[in-house]
Amino acid sequence: MAPPLNVTQKLISSHLLEGELKAGTEIGLKIDQALLQDATGTLVMLELEAMGLKRVQTEVAVQYVDHNLLQTDFKNADDHLFLKSGAQKFGLWFSRPGNGVSHPVHMERFGKPGKTLLGSDSHTCAGGSLGMLAIGTGGLDVAMALAGKPYYVKMPKVLGVELKGQLPDWVSAKDVVLEMLRRYNVKGGRGFVIEYFGEGMKHLTAMDRHVIANMGTEMGATSTVFPSDEQTRKFLKAQGREEDYAALAADSSCTYDKLETIDLNRLEPLIACPSSPGNVVKVKEVEGMPVHQCVIGSSANPGLRDFWVVSQIIKDRTAHPQVSLDINPTSRQLIENLTALGGFLPMIHAGARFHQSGCMGCIGMGQAPATGKISLRTMPRNFPGRSGTLDDQVYLCSPETAIASAITGKITSPEKLETEHGISFPRFSSPDEEIINTSMLLSPPLKNDGLTLEKGPNIRELPELKSLKSDYEVPVLLKMDDNISTDEILRAGAEVLPFRSNIPEISKWTYYMIDRNFYTRSEKCRQDYEGFVVVAGDNYAQGSSREHAALAPRFLGQVAVIAKSYARIGWQNMVNFGILPLEFENPKDYDEISQNDEIILKGIREALENGNNIQLTLKKNQQKIPVKHSLSSRQLKVLLAGGQINYFKNS
Repeated sequence: MAPPLNVTQKLISSHLLEGELKAGTEIGLKIDQALLQDATGTLVMLELEAMGLKRVQTEVAVQYVDHNLLQTDFKNADDHLFLKSGAQKFGLWFSRPGNGVSHPVHMERFGKPGKTLLGSDSHTCAGGSLGMLAIGTGGLDVAMALAGKPYYVKMPKVLGVELKGQLPDWVSAKDVVLEMLRRYNVKGGRGFVIEYFGEGMKHLTAMDRHVIANMGTEMGATSTVFPSDEQTRKFLKAQGREEDYAALAADSSCTYDKLETIDLNRLEPLIACPSSPGNVVKVKEVEGMPVHQCVIGSSANPGLRDFWVVSQIIKDRTAHPQVSLDINPTSRQLIENLTALGGFLPMIHAGARFHQSGCMGCIGMGQAPATGKISLRTMPRNFPGRSGTLDDQVYLCSPETAIASAITGKITSPEKLETEHGISFPRFSSPDEEIINTSMLLSPPLKNDGLTLEKGPNIRELPELKSLKSDYEVPVLLKMDDNISTDEILRAGAEVLPFRSNIPEISKWTYYMIDRNFYTRSEKCRQDYEGFVVVAGDNYAQGSSREHAALAPRFLGQVAVIAKSYARIGWQNMVNFGILPLEFENPKDYDEISQNDEIILKGIREALENGNNIQLTLKKNQQKIPVKHSLSSRQLKVLLAGGQINYFKNS
């Protein structure tokens, strides 16, 4: 008799191609659906070209344009044409610029319970709201899945979170995931899929679940999973896709590797303070601080309910004179439905600034806050400088907290709108049917023979990467602390991201947020050495899935990272591009290495091939420091070949 399984185990076992359900071991999964966004998709298209792929092999693949929407010169516009030509050549759907953010649009139009979804965006896990196994990863992993290859990942443990009760007025789904971040911070979910269950589920809509699933990645989790139930059916019916519904629930006697309970009745409005999503406190603990910007939208609060509630709270009122109230609608479909429900005009009347349907301020593509001023955002991340302002003070909160603060001009716990301003909490009822408009979704052509990629002058070929050598004598070009994010490894924002298809140019921004002179120092290093290494603390390369944070340092000559531990996606991306991710055997040895020390590595290839221990030598005093890795035999072959593309071509 088969053992009882939770939802995560059911999803994995039904797609398992290689390996077994043993936590920590590498497994290979069949991927049903894939999504790309434009900040990573340009590189994926170049990778598919380099691999010689004729047509994608997944059931569904969609290229979204949602990040780089500002067209201040030719670069982004050229890339949009390039991505459209790539979608046609390789057989993907194409979501045109302005159609909306990938995650909610994919959920509305393509998501199906029981399917696997792989995306070149770390917030792809939002798809778990529909009972999917949705995982964010680097673009090269997605390219391999598009070529019909398994997706390889370490078998996760499952953290079961039982939800009890019902959310009180002025508390919403964002506060649920902020409560999880308060408990687990930015690395407490590593190695886990977070699976929600319990009687409190019946009060959370599919879009409420999207909010919670989206930010599971901020805890380092592999994914977040919800069951597929009547709330799922209701959502799909409203999208005109009820036939795609399938029930999916955990077996009654299943177990979890770890258990957590949240009593929804007891939750209060929460807020993540600068500059980490895990720096969570109650809103009332930081009340009264002056606010100059409130931004509502992004993939972390994309639902019709989130915007409608805001519109009704501020109806017949005006945003505080010192506050810029910015609305980031998440899709064109949302704008149509919000207008039909009477939610558009109240925000316009209140002085709100409406922006394009897309990620926009979330990725630093406009909406940068003023110097030294507080910005409240319903977005998923507040890493230093991500907003586009280097000394930003970004707080993450619910739509209710954001609009309350926009009205008062200071951080305000939203229940005070009722007790002190006489504003009643507006109750939203999801429409049975939504207005559906798919005119900006272009289907893939039935035949793609003879189609070519349309490349503007900023689009360069992928650099050729050499295989790993056995011996190195290289400097430690940078030493970093814990929780270094991909935004710090490679700066985000409107100034940098237009170079995402031009590796030589974007590499100039490598580690810029940590050391403004890093690129200049790396140029000098290339004259004297055959590469360099960097040293980091715990949870290196957390955050975004953008593989440029691995490829750009590799292009500059980075041979290895020596860290206490890694975030999953960043670790995978390093291997995919031939950077050796080493870990200290003894974390205290981190203190023995200083920036600019020279390190001797000998016999690396032989040690990796034969499973022998690796040790580095500090040249200054000949001290031996043992290091290790946790790579699978497959990953070792990829690394020794100089990266995934080299390995694919040679296999």
